[in-house]
Amino acid sequence: MTSATGTETDGPRPEASAAPAPDARATETQPTDTQATDTQATDAQGTATQPPDTQPTAARPTDAGVPDSQPAGAGTPFAEGPDAGAASSGPGDPHQDDEDIPVPPGAPSALLRSLTRPHRRRIVAAMLLILFQQAAIQAGPLLVALAIDRAIPALRHHDSGPLIAVTAGYLGCALLSTLLQRSFIRLTGLINQDILLELRGRIFRHAQRLSLDFHERYTSGRIISRATSDVDALRELLNEGLQELLSVALSMTYIAVLLLVMDWRLGLVSLASFAPMYLLARSFRRRSAKVYRRSRTAVASVIVRFTETMNGIRPVQAFRRERANEEAFGTVNAEYATANANGLLEMARFVASSRATANVWVTGVVLWGAYLVTGGGLELGVLAAFVLYLRRLFDPIDHLAMFLNSYQSASAALEKIAGLLAHEPTVAEPVAPVPLPERPDASMKGRRIVFEEVGFAYRTGREVLPRFDLVLPAGQTVAVVGATGAGKSTLAKLLARFHDPTAGRITLDGVDLRDLATADLRRGVVMVTQESFLFSGTVADNIAVGRPGATREQVEEAARAIGADGFIEALPEGFDTDVRKRGGRISAGQRQLVAFARALLADPAVLILDEATSSLDIPGERAVQEAMRTVLAGRTAVIIAHRLSTVEIADRVLVMEQGRVVEDGTPAQLIGGTGRFADLHQAWRESLV
Repeated sequence: MTSATGTETDGPRPEASAAPAPDARATETQPTDTQATDTQATDAQGTATQPPDTQPTAARPTDAGVPDSQPAGAGTPFAEGPDAGAASSGPGDPHQDDEDIPVPPGAPSALLRSLTRPHRRRIVAAMLLILFQQAAIQAGPLLVALAIDRAIPALRHHDSGPLIAVTAGYLGCALLSTLLQRSFIRLTGLINQDILLELRGRIFRHAQRLSLDFHERYTSGRIISRATSDVDALRELLNEGLQELLSVALSMTYIAVLLLVMDWRLGLVSLASFAPMYLLARSFRRRSAKVYRRSRTAVASVIVRFTETMNGIRPVQAFRRERANEEAFGTVNAEYATANANGLLEMARFVASSRATANVWVTGVVLWGAYLVTGGGLELGVLAAFVLYLRRLFDPIDHLAMFLNSYQSASAALEKIAGLLAHEPTVAEPVAPVPLPERPDASMKGRRIVFEEVGFAYRTGREVLPRFDLVLPAGQTVAVVGATGAGKSTLAKLLARFHDPTAGRITLDGVDLRDLATADLRRGVVMVTQESFLFSGTVADNIAVGRPGATREQVEEAARAIGADGFIEALPEGFDTDVRKRGGRISAGQRQLVAFARALLADPAVLILDEATSSLDIPGERAVQEAMRTVLAGRTAVIIAHRLSTVEIADRVLVMEQGRVVEDGTPAQLIGGTGRFADLHQAWRESLV
């Protein structure tokens, strides 16, 4: 019998000799997103370092004093289906969806600066355009005052020159303002689209970089919301709000200066209106900020509910969930509508209050100005210009309200996006990557794997795998069996470095997985899961995912080696047949064969099969098993299996229970013993009769 270190022992190890301590935790909680599957359609790899004190036992628990916990599925046969783990979830449990990601202080402003920094010159040019445009448009009331006080009296003396000059100046300013505004809108439109293009790209790239544990907690619908509705909120602000803000700010500055120059008394009274306007705007901003944060969360919930229902449309229709889902969607949709209505209500309050304040102020200024005109202390043209400027000062209040409305929505969206982009992967790229050593035997494709004092617990602190040591010699095919929740798939995910162990290390030919460059890791270790994900595109394209630079001949050769060429050539367009969304044009078993061909084309040193044959019928499974004997030859392979027929191709079998290996040996040795695997095998044989 082969032990954990790969040495021979006298025979199969009975259950009692490797029974875990009663105080060790035994649950294996499988992190999932919206579904309780233990599969991820991704490729991965693993590396490890040879520990100096690796024990000759298959699994050695090292931590004591951990409260006893009964695992899900303990005491039951090695059930079919995904290794789902514990059913319950609590705060911080990987099953729980984190609605909000903590936002580091200053992250939104830092993100905004990084987005605008490459466009500084164009932003300065846009500022100059709007500066001159506002100067041209604000010259209008001054020209009206000149016409009333100078040009019209001159015309009475048969001098039309001043009136012609004022009229020409007014038309010239209007034309110049139009041209400058057109140029400003065109330039800012280009800047805005470049910024949004970069932001969407950042969200997509960063979402792909984030570790698997993040995606298991944070639903894909919320990421979609960040890249769509939140980016759209920023687009509305950039396309419309910023122009309004700049126009209002510059016009208020110009008007304030002109009012003081024309008559300092009326100017001071007019500018005193800024105090109540500021208080109203600050109150609106404070109240609406809370409303729009709720709105961004609510729209994300709508998207999550919608995408979850559409992705699970088959069980929805099969179990008549339409009405229940409609009610659930109606609830989140109503919450979103309420949040939007509250935002509009806040804006309506601000507009009404500010409009009333403006009307009172204009009335007071006009009455006082009329009094000054009748007393000879003010020219009529100046009063007319004052009234025009006051209207221009207060008319943009509606525009300002719209800007504040867009600003609060965009600010909440930017905060959500900044939190996502500031979240760092827990499985990080090494700072100084270490290359894998050359193989001493060029004919041996596999590499030696060592689990050294490895333990794993989720972020709640709940232990899934107590510390253990395990050695998988290069080129050995190891089957891992056990009840649901025993820790099999967690073991595979650690080897694929979808997660990092919370204790100890895993090495590949002496190199710690955490020191291996991700590109080398993904080339060296490939994982085939129960749910083989196919992308929209041809069969050949999906196989070529394993090695993007592969030739068509290499793709077809991989399919032939795995036994998939028969059904592929029977498709309407053979290898060029479009499998459509998620491979829906072909059967589940055929998708699994394509996944095997993809893995073979990748030519990894380590191959992990996580329930990879569960979707195949008996003839298909037999064909794949024959092909896999050739595929696995010389490679190190870990097979997570519930079907005992899959174990037949293994050199070694590990039986897991409560996160520990309790039996270790060749299939023949364990079948001939008296342990759990022997009982399981006997039950399986009886089920075939």
